[in-house]
Amino acid sequence: MRFLSLQSHVAYGYVGNRAAVFPLQRLGHEVWAVNTVEFSNHTGYGAWRGRAAPAEQVAEIVQGIEALGVLKSCDALITGYVGDAALADVVLDTARRVRAANPKAIWCCDPVLGDIDTGIYVKPGIDTFFRDRALPAADLITPNHFELEHLTGGKVETLEAALAATCSLMNGPRLALVTSLRRSDLAADRIEMLAVTHDAAWRIATPLIGFPIAPNGTGDAVAALFAAHWLESGDAADALGKAASSIYAVLEQTAAMGERELQLVAAQERLVAPERRFTAERL
Repeated sequence: MRFLSLQSHVAYGYVGNRAAVFPLQRLGHEVWAVNTVEFSNHTGYGAWRGRAAPAEQVAEIVQGIEALGVLKSCDALITGYVGDAALADVVLDTARRVRAANPKAIWCCDPVLGDIDTGIYVKPGIDTFFRDRALPAADLITPNHFELEHLTGGKVETLEAALAATCSLMNGPRLALVTSLRRSDLAADRIEMLAVTHDAAWRIATPLIGFPIAPNGTGDAVAALFAAHWLESGDAADALGKAASSIYAVLEQTAAMGERELQLVAAQERLVAPERRFTAERL
């Protein structure tokens, strides 16, 4: 399959496009990566160099790809971190261009806002853009636990609350994937993901691997993996099981090596063929 991916880029480490492109390629798919920022490293280190790409530049790159006549073969658009309000319109325009060229293409929108450990780390107004404009127009949305709470304005501490909050965001999307779910009524050594459609829901739990500092980019990798598997099979439960198994294998390898950054290259064989398989449970 062919993916157009508008996300951040770092020279060192694995977040944004660096976390999404290689897993997709390793699964055998083509990726056209358009970088929304060019940073030395992700901001979790506290210091970095580089800058956000001007909205005009991102738009021109997308238009250049369109001019090649290849958007008609694009199966999915993946969008993530939006560093500036000016880029919001470019994201929406890109989705319009992709769908005009291929009405069957899906838009996977990852509403990157922050995380439980860090809080919100995007500029003011980006959350409103996602809530009011991007998510209603997307086919697949992939918020993490923090983003689910922030976008819906309430705490998510139980499975019932997670399902209700997710359903409230599905005025438009066909499918939602909630990542890094840490509800209070779940065992402390487990972490969950949920996949929710308009008429069904599934959960999957994996062991929670302890890190001195949790690796960034996990959500970016999971969104890409899940989108690819869902496109391939049309089965949300199957996609959830495969994505969870692959990211667990990567995290296990990362912990074993004592690294802070996701070890996507070192774990590439396990990413494609995880030794431990997890199965989604229908709710």
